[in-house]
Amino acid sequence: MADETPASPAPSAAEALAAIVAALPGMTATAIHYGEVVAQAGRDALPALMAALRDREDCAFEQVMDICGVDWPQRAERFDVVYNLLSVSLNQRLRVIVTTDESTSVPSVHRIWPAATWWEREAWDLYGIVFSDQPDLRRILTDYGFEGHPLRKDFPLTGYVEVRYDPERGQVVYEPVKLVQDFRNFDFLSPWEAMTTLPGDEKVAPRKPGGGA
Repeated sequence: MADETPASPAPSAAEALAAIVAALPGMTATAIHYGEVVAQAGRDALPALMAALRDREDCAFEQVMDICGVDWPQRAERFDVVYNLLSVSLNQRLRVIVTTDESTSVPSVHRIWPAATWWEREAWDLYGIVFSDQPDLRRILTDYGFEGHPLRKDFPLTGYVEVRYDPERGQVVYEPVKLVQDFRNFDFLSPWEAMTTLPGDEKVAPRKPGGGA
């Protein structure tokens, strides 16, 4: 009698991509989350790895859609640098993550995807993540005189300075944050509690006993 053992199902597109990515030099781990491949990579191997992801025919990630940071202050390497890649030709996505700390730079990928300059500037501005070989590493969302990096978990909610226009000097000035709490008399008695009727109630006809109009 012929062997009727069912054939194993073919791998999904995400599983096939994960197998390809896992075999690339510089990858340290791969997983599939919500149907999307997420890969951990070594920081020093990033330029060659990203070039391979762009140029290989079975990857073909022509676009970097976003580069962002995640702050984990309890870790020695507190920052995740997250690269969201898109292959238009193969209709697939990949997320690559590397880690770093406040002083160790991450290789820039602007020579692979020129648009990465905007995202790397944003990660530097908001998290203080340094990108080596990035010729235009300057603030992009905050002001030139801004102090600190506002998306770090240890950044104060009020910031360090406040900005106002000084009419006497005729210019915008930066000053230390001053939080002044004015005295306010809170009346916790609701004005509605003493009202038994509301305007318009007189238009409603009283109900007759028995539920009739």
